Amino acid sequence: MKKVVVGMSGGVDSSVAAFLLKEQGYDVIGVTMQIWQDKDPIFDEENGGCCGLSAVEDARRVAQILGIPHYVMNFKREFQKNVVDYFVSEYLAGRTPNPCIACNRYVKWESLLARSIEIGADYIATGHYARVEELKNGRYAVRNSVTAKKDQTYALYNLTQYQLSHTLMPAGEYTKEEIREIARQNHLPVAAKPDSQDICFVPDGDYAAFITDEAPDKVPGEGNFVSENGDVLGVHKGIIHYTVGQRKGLGLSMGHPVFVSELRPETNEVVISNCDVFRTELDCNCINYMGIEDLKVPHRMWAKVRYAHKGEWCIAYQTKEDEVHVEFEKPVRAITPGQAVVFYDGEYVMGGGTIL
Repeated sequence: MKKVVVGMSGGVDSSVAAFLLKEQGYDVIGVTMQIWQDKDPIFDEENGGCCGLSAVEDARRVAQILGIPHYVMNFKREFQKNVVDYFVSEYLAGRTPNPCIACNRYVKWESLLARSIEIGADYIATGHYARVEELKNGRYAVRNSVTAKKDQTYALYNLTQYQLSHTLMPAGEYTKEEIREIARQNHLPVAAKPDSQDICFVPDGDYAAFITDEAPDKVPGEGNFVSENGDVLGVHKGIIHYTVGQRKGLGLSMGHPVFVSELRPETNEVVISNCDVFRTELDCNCINYMGIEDLKVPHRMWAKVRYAHKGEWCIAYQTKEDEVHVEFEKPVRAITPGQAVVFYDGEYVMGGGTIL
């Protein structure tokens, strides 16, 4: 019997994933990852999701009902280093990071998988809405879930071939409504539990306040809004308050809509454009190849430049050992340094990288 460690966040998706795998005959062990719990007791009580203390209790109750062992593993150090510190340093450098991608690669997979292998597990599993498949070329790739509404493949593009070969994602075969119904039919107490926050450690969405608390000595203060020609237009609150494509909350009275087109941390300037920010090309690095081995030969693929982006056709090809150039067939809005560009061939992720 194959053994699988299920990362149980206390939510309905991972709870049903554990149920499905047990039904399929796996030897299932539930593990809740302590990554942010008890940082602030008030925060924990008010914000459940995958990071609140309530997550541990919810996961434990589900495991008891399923008749599987449940453990809590401490990954706070790994989370701080690979997610929080990265998140803060990227914003300070004028980039807009995606901490969920970093958490998936380095904490939920790299760290959890290593410990799971140590205790004799064959696989780890999560409640992500995606599927893992081995392609005809022998490489593993994540495939879109059966429901586009909840598809989470974008945030999984950075997983390695080794990680994918030891991963199960049973929730990817169901819609969210079906997952909740399975939970209800099997009397799981989290059937109606709301989905967790996108960024669990900043539940109120105030990134700037969080970064200021984490790195008070490094946060730059006020600086100038400047036009693309270098003219000073006003004073901004600090570059960590802004991102490329932003239109609201600028505090500029220009008489017409304006947009953030660039952040310049070296001069503490926020560049303002009178036109909406569309581009037809980008460069990216920190490349992770998934469904293909490389991009030495140009490939026409579908690409997404952020989680909510519907995507656009592009030609992508390698320009350096760890750099890819992307040319879109139609202009794409708000291509943002620090975010990920993810390449698809049909339903399968071919790879991706970090936008420069």
